Amino acid sequence: MKITKVEIIRENLELTRPYTIAFKTISDVENVFLVLELADGTRGIGCSAPSPGVTGESVEDSLRVLKEIAEPALHGATIQTFPAILASLRPLMLKQPAALAAVDVALHDAFTRHLGVRLVDWWGLQYKKLPTSITIGILSVEETLEQAREHMATGFRVIKLKTGRSVAEDVEVFTKLRATVGPDIAIRIDANQGYTPQDLIDFSKATQHLAVEFYEQPFPAGHDRGKVQAGDTLCGPAAQLTLPPDLRKLCAADEDLHNANDALMLATEGQPYGIFNIKLMKCGGVAEARRIAFVAERVGIELMWGCNDESIVSITAALHAALASNATRYLDLDGSLDLARDLVTGGFVLKDGYLHAGSGLGLGCDLI
Repeated sequence: MKITKVEIIRENLELTRPYTIAFKTISDVENVFLVLELADGTRGIGCSAPSPGVTGESVEDSLRVLKEIAEPALHGATIQTFPAILASLRPLMLKQPAALAAVDVALHDAFTRHLGVRLVDWWGLQYKKLPTSITIGILSVEETLEQAREHMATGFRVIKLKTGRSVAEDVEVFTKLRATVGPDIAIRIDANQGYTPQDLIDFSKATQHLAVEFYEQPFPAGHDRGKVQAGDTLCGPAAQLTLPPDLRKLCAADEDLHNANDALMLATEGQPYGIFNIKLMKCGGVAEARRIAFVAERVGIELMWGCNDESIVSITAALHAALASNATRYLDLDGSLDLARDLVTGGFVLKDGYLHAGSGLGLGCDLI
């Protein structure tokens, strides 16, 4: 079955609730959608959610490679050969992984719709549903607690708290948050590369009785090559400081993990992280995401599936990949919940803080 139409759409989806992380405030977001149509009318939809600080590309970069490289390769191609199409495009789009993710997701969606199955069923469903975290950015104590109460009222039971003030201020916010939500709500910390090893140790000691679930990429990407190993002495400003093995295991690789090559390195050289955070926009789509997942599964590293601010369609693709991996333990797939608008409907189902794959074929998303 031939791909007869390729459409590329750039959209500013805006945010209903701007948020602050360690190094910037985000108030809107642009995604680039890729829509494929087969000769029988079947569609496949993907999207690119680029971020220079995460994917290394701009919206303009995504648009350029989608128009100049992807579109000519896709138009007239046979959908049954989509793995070969992806294999040929990947080396040409390595520096634009979010654009590659749009191609990857659209092809997987179109192919499994053509087969008449859900994408997750084509791979093999391992989990029917999993809870996702909901993110609270860097806010005042009062605003943090207000958002937490709001999220609990709508059914969420996992909170991701952004940190990046001073350690003392972060400890104060976390302590008051824990007192507000009680012991049964999981709280994970995302410092967005804003901590030093000493900061992390200080924060963990101050909150050790308050059940931090884990820490997402506390240090800058590439810090000591991203490999703070058990018993290793850190160099530079943190000389003579060691990161305890149990604390190291509670750290999740984000900016240090882009593709399966990174996963192999992080899995074999002392395992500086106990958790891998997979984002489709970083790695280039579900095909590469599943390669990372296979590495994690084989060496006993847990998986977290994260996202940027992005459309329902790519969030759904990440969810399908997560539900198909035995190594999955955590979801952080709230990236479409604060979009003011989207180009698609359908996809995942959110109920009481849990994400389920919808019943639709492929990814189950349709253009509005």
